[in-house]
Amino acid sequence: MGISSHSDSSFLTVLLQDQIGGLQVQCDNHWVDVEPNTSALVINMGDLLQLISNDEFKSSQHRVLTKSIGPRVSVACFLRQQLPPENSRVYGPIKELVTEENPPVFRKTAVKEFVKYYYAKGLNGISALEHFRL
Repeated sequence: MGISSHSDSSFLTVLLQDQIGGLQVQCDNHWVDVEPNTSALVINMGDLLQLISNDEFKSSQHRVLTKSIGPRVSVACFLRQQLPPENSRVYGPIKELVTEENPPVFRKTAVKEFVKYYYAKGLNGISALEHFRL
């Protein structure tokens, strides 16, 4: 089983993958293998980091392909917002990153709205952030 192209809704994802591999990241409209290194962690920037950084840091589109050489095991840690209904926090570009020359790229959004939209749209290779882009 693999997983289709998507970006993570979190701020950061920390991933430990095994030697099987299968993780690919999109770079300049091409898919690039992330070679397994069992002594290293893979760090993905997520959608909320891209939103609060006003597009300074980009979330990464990635996918996982299945391999015929055995089961793939990976461990992911998502550094993310507290999920609704407990969280009514609103996120937007950090004010220090917004200037007249560098206006906001995304509108402010409540965590509830962001998470609801992210999961409703599904993993279709298009970032949920496009919905919040000004």
